[in-house]
Amino acid sequence: MSEQPLSVLSKVILQIDSVNRTYIDDEDNTVEALQNVSLSVNRREFLSIIGSSGCGKTTLLRLIAGLDTPQSGQLILNGEAITQPAPQRGYVFQQGSLFPWLTVEQNIAAGLKARGVHRQNKDEVADYVTLIGLNGFEKSYPHQISGGMAQRVAIARALINNPNVLLLDEPMGALDSFTRADIQDKLLELWKKNSTTMILVTHDVDEAIYLSDRIVVMTPRPGKIKEIIEVGLPHPRHRGGSEFLSLRRDILETLHMASANPQPEYMI
Repeated sequence: MSEQPLSVLSKVILQIDSVNRTYIDDEDNTVEALQNVSLSVNRREFLSIIGSSGCGKTTLLRLIAGLDTPQSGQLILNGEAITQPAPQRGYVFQQGSLFPWLTVEQNIAAGLKARGVHRQNKDEVADYVTLIGLNGFEKSYPHQISGGMAQRVAIARALINNPNVLLLDEPMGALDSFTRADIQDKLLELWKKNSTTMILVTHDVDEAIYLSDRIVVMTPRPGKIKEIIEVGLPHPRHRGGSEFLSLRRDILETLHMASANPQPEYMI
């Protein structure tokens, strides 16, 4: 039997080792965004990252995407160092960021065209339109569809490239509760169908529990990993269930402890 590459044999798809990231703000102050962050992400896992505003969640996601680089440490995807953006890492922004001059189907196809593979994969565009439930809106422009529809298009545009990892930067943060729940279910459907590893940044504890295999809780700046919580609930999950609510209480308590100011020390 021929040898398989390590990345095929390994359960881990993404390895983050001792990553530190600082930057200079508008007032020339040095800001320590991430401090000594290490994390292993498993293949086909749905992982959420939660924490207070400014704790470095989006910074970490941008490092994984290759949109930023750390001062020290490394990020390894499938055995290769991440040094720049690549189609293997799809990214969905909070506002969707669709091209306003392109229709729904043209936005979904944008990545295929950029890679020069649209001709042989153009049938997939129609498949994704169906998967995200936007049949009849193929020729619509972004200003003609709702915010929830736009986020579905953004997710389809990222997934059609068959990325190893899909990075989701609070894509449901600006949506109403009904639309958010709809897109959460659509994400789970796509995750199960495509077996794509997904990493979600969110402020919503319920959302993290509803979607995730594991939840990473980060401390306020400098961002460090406070705790990694195994969800362990079967799908479909019920937000009002006793196990769901118990886990929610535990996570909120962990977030509270992560955000609490340290007590002063006294020397006598």
